[in-house]
Amino acid sequence: MRTAPLFNAPVAAVATSPRFGRLVSRNIAVLGYTGRRSGRRFSIPVVYHRTGDEVIISVNMPEAKTWWRNFLAGGGPLTLRLDGTQRTGHAVANRDDKGRVIVTVRLTH
Repeated sequence: MRTAPLFNAPVAAVATSPRFGRLVSRNIAVLGYTGRRSGRRFSIPVVYHRTGDEVIISVNMPEAKTWWRNFLAGGGPLTLRLDGTQRTGHAVANRDDKGRVIVTVRLTH
């Protein structure tokens, strides 16, 4: 998905901007993670739903994306920029029998 950076960069910029960040941060968070194989640090905007210390991220078109695979099996650490605050958490990705992928994040304090 070579066009993803062209889309992700402006969305992340709007989500973290002082002027518009509050409006879009209700639905969009910036997720940061380290690639398991590459060891590189990545940041991507994601649509989320939060209930307390649990954040649910539904991965649209999971076949075309690879980031969520970093959180298969036992999962892994990540950061989420929520409501203007950087939070840490542990994410686990699960794929259902229809191919849908949900990433569940438990925020740490």
